Amino acid sequence: MPSPSNRVSPGNRPSVASVTVAYNGAEVLSRHLASLHHQTRKLDEIIVVDNASTDATRQLLSTQFPELTVLSLQKNLGIAGGLAAGLSYAALEKNYDWIWIFDQDSVPAEDSLATLLSFLDLLGDAEPQTAILAPTCLHTDAAVEYPALSWHGSRFRPVTPSQSITFVDMVISSGSLMRSQAVRRAGPPREDLFMDFVDYEYCLRLRQHGYRIAVVRDAVLEHAIGSPQSVRLFGRNFSWADHAPWREYYMTRNEIFTISQYRQGLFAKLFVLYRLAHHALGILLFGKQKLECLRMIWYGLIDGLSGKLGIRFLPHEPDRQQTSPSSVPASSIARGTT
Repeated sequence: MPSPSNRVSPGNRPSVASVTVAYNGAEVLSRHLASLHHQTRKLDEIIVVDNASTDATRQLLSTQFPELTVLSLQKNLGIAGGLAAGLSYAALEKNYDWIWIFDQDSVPAEDSLATLLSFLDLLGDAEPQTAILAPTCLHTDAAVEYPALSWHGSRFRPVTPSQSITFVDMVISSGSLMRSQAVRRAGPPREDLFMDFVDYEYCLRLRQHGYRIAVVRDAVLEHAIGSPQSVRLFGRNFSWADHAPWREYYMTRNEIFTISQYRQGLFAKLFVLYRLAHHALGILLFGKQKLECLRMIWYGLIDGLSGKLGIRFLPHEPDRQQTSPSSVPASSIARGTT
C-alpha cells in the first residue's frame, strides 16, 4: 500500500479504505468481500477486523482473500470495539481520507462507492463539514428499508429520503462513508457500548462537533438487521424483528444511556421510555423468548439509567452476568441497530 504522504489517487481523487467488522462470518463474508472487490471505484485497501471468531472465518480470509489486511482481536469486543480498532488503523495510522465501514453481511451495489463520492462536489460549502455519506439500506428479502433518523423536538423520527441527498441526524454504521478528519476530531466509537446504538451514539457525537450527516438516495446497500417479518396489529401492518435476549440488553441499555447524554430534556427521556414500552409490548405479542427478553430489558433499563456500561452478556452465553444489574463494569414495532 502507498504511504500516507502520497495516498491521493490520480486526478486528486480522495483515498478510501473499507473496514469490515467480522465475527463468525464464514458463511456471509465471501459475498460481502466480493462486492467490495467489484466496486466500479476501486478501494485503496480492504480491511477486516476479526472479532476473535471461533468458526472458519480466519481460514477463509487467509486462503480466499490473502490480499486483504486483517486485524485480529484477542477477544470479542463487539461492533463497538471492532469499529474502534478499524477506524484507529485506517483513519489515524494509515491516514486515508475516507473510511467505508461495514457489517459482515452487508452487500453494496457495485456502483455504491462511486455514487457516494460523486456527491462530494455537489455539497458545496457543506462538504468540509459533512462527516458521513450514507447509502439507502434495504433488506431485500423482507422488503424492508431502514430509514435514517432526525430529531424533531424531543423525539427522533424516521426519514425516507425524497431527494438525491438528505441531511439527517443518525444513520446505521454499515455502508457509511466516514471522513477521517471527523474521526480524528471526535475520537473513535465508544468501546464500552459493545454493540447496538453504537452508530447512533457516534452520529450524535459528530453532530455535537458541528458535522453534518447525509443520506445519498441512489447509493444502495443490501443489509439485514435481525430477521424482520411482517405482522398485523390493530388493523395495521408492522415489521417485527426478533432478537436474542442478550441483545435486548444492549439495545435497551445503550439507547437509554445515549439519549440521556445528548438530550437532557424530560420529554426526550419520556419518549425513550415510550419506545421501550412499545417494544416490550411487541415482545409479549410476537417474541419467541418473552420472559427472558423482558428480563434483559429490565437489566438494560437499570444499567442505562445508572450509566453502567461495559461487556455484560456475550453471544451464546446468555447466563454470563454479574451478581446484580447495578454491578456491571464500566413507525414500526421493530427496534435495533448495529
